[in-house]
Amino acid sequence: MSEAHGSPGPVTADDVQEAVRLAVAALRGAGEADWDAKAGSLDWSCWETVEHLADDLFAYAAQLGPRGAPSDTEVPFVWRAERPGAPANVVFADRTAGAAGLAQVLEACGALLTAMVRTTPADVRSHHVFGASDPEGFAAMGVVETLVHLHDVAEGLGVRWEPDAGLCDRVLARLFPDAPAGTDRWPTLLWATGRGEIPGHARLTRWRWYGAPRGEGER
Repeated sequence: MSEAHGSPGPVTADDVQEAVRLAVAALRGAGEADWDAKAGSLDWSCWETVEHLADDLFAYAAQLGPRGAPSDTEVPFVWRAERPGAPANVVFADRTAGAAGLAQVLEACGALLTAMVRTTPADVRSHHVFGASDPEGFAAMGVVETLVHLHDVAEGLGVRWEPDAGLCDRVLARLFPDAPAGTDRWPTLLWATGRGEIPGHARLTRWRWYGAPRGEGER
């Protein structure tokens, strides 16, 4: 069934918390899977993709932290890749801790973003490469990263992953204002992020989201 696409409500810290909780549960359920398997259509392994996701959540939390920081750049951490073609991260998981440790790293970074979204005033604006955004925008970005990268990882690990349609609807409304209405929300989010097709809409080869705060800027 398709969800109504109108005013599904804001994306909240609780949404970040729930998305990460479900992601961590899915990863823990994968057991002794091959974490070096390719993650869906990405050029990264499943392990690298989860590290990248954790790093995204950490970076969004950090970006909301400083007051009076430059509005045109990221907080200047050192990002590095462990091999050519791998994602450049600040956050890495200790391989000796195994999959359980990797899931814990993701859980910790998700908790950081949840806390920052919950406690940062709504009028704060922080830099993102697609334009300045507010705490709700960073929450929505964190949820999208979690949902779609778990899709990538689930394909590589051979586990089931299908998030709540209402959660997908809220992030579509917040970040993808031009996404089709009246279509199933999870397939539409995959389509909006270049990961699938929906009836009447071919797979995207280029995509972006629009994180401008509601009522501000062009979306």
